Amino acid sequence: MTRVALGVSYNGQAYSGWQSQLSGNTIQDKLEAALARFATHRVGTLCAGRTDAGVHGLMQVVHFDTVLDRPAASWVRGTNTFLPPDIAVQWAQPVPDAFHARGSATARRYAYVLLQSPVRPSVEAGRVGWVFRPLDHDAMQDAADRLVGEHDFTSFRASACQAKSPIKTLQPIRITRRGMQAPHHELGWAPCYWRFEFEANAFLHHMIRNIMGCLIAVGQGDKPARWMEQVLQARSRDAAAPTFSPDGLYFLGPVYEARWGLPERTAAYDWLP
Repeated sequence: MTRVALGVSYNGQAYSGWQSQLSGNTIQDKLEAALARFATHRVGTLCAGRTDAGVHGLMQVVHFDTVLDRPAASWVRGTNTFLPPDIAVQWAQPVPDAFHARGSATARRYAYVLLQSPVRPSVEAGRVGWVFRPLDHDAMQDAADRLVGEHDFTSFRASACQAKSPIKTLQPIRITRRGMQAPHHELGWAPCYWRFEFEANAFLHHMIRNIMGCLIAVGQGDKPARWMEQVLQARSRDAAAPTFSPDGLYFLGPVYEARWGLPERTAAYDWLP
C-alpha cells in the first residue's frame, strides 16, 4: 500500500461542507468519487480540517492509501478530470505511513475576507462577507489581541461542536485593510476590503465565525474592545454576538513540520485579497 497526500482547493458555495453526507453534496463526497473513478477502486480520505457549508478551501490537505503506484502528476490530472470545476487537486505527493493529514498538523490557518461597502457584493457574492457600516481597525485589533494565547473558547463554540476540549491556543490575529482611499461622496467613508488572518493549534465548530461576529460588533462601535474579554471569560455562547456569514471564510490550510516536505501554499493564495 502507498499513502498519498493531496492539496485540494475548492469554492464551497454549492456544497454542504467538507464531511461526507447521505446527500452526497459535500467536498469529500465529490473528491472520493473522482478518486475512485481514476483509481478504479474505492478510496477513503482523511482531511486536515473539516469546513462548514459555504466555506472555501485554498489548501485542504487529505491523505489516502492505495495499491496503485502512479506518478504524482497523474493523481493531480487524473482526479481533476472527474471533479466539478469548483474543486481541484493542486498537488499530490507520496508520504510515509506515519503521516496523517489531521494528526500530523501542528496548526491550522484561516482568512476571512470582508467587504465594507454601502452596496452588497456582486461579482464576489458568496466569496466575501459584507458590512455596510464603517469599521474601526484599532478597536478590532485591540479586541482581537485579547483572545491571543491558550483559552477556553466555549463562548465561541457552536452547540453541535464535537471537539473533546474547548481549550485552544490562538496566535495573534492579523487585521489588514485594502481598498479605495477617497471617501464615498454620500457617506463620507471609503468602501474597502478587510482581511482577518487566524492561526491556532485547532479550531472549534463555528469558532472563527463567532469571533468575527464579535469583532464586527466592536468595529462598528456597538461594543467596546474590552467586551471581548467578558465574552471569553463568560464561557457561554449566549455572551457572544451572532454567528457571522460563512461567505468570506477560507481555510488556508494546515501547518506541518518541514520533515514531511509538503507544499505550504497554492496559487490561490495570490488571488485572495
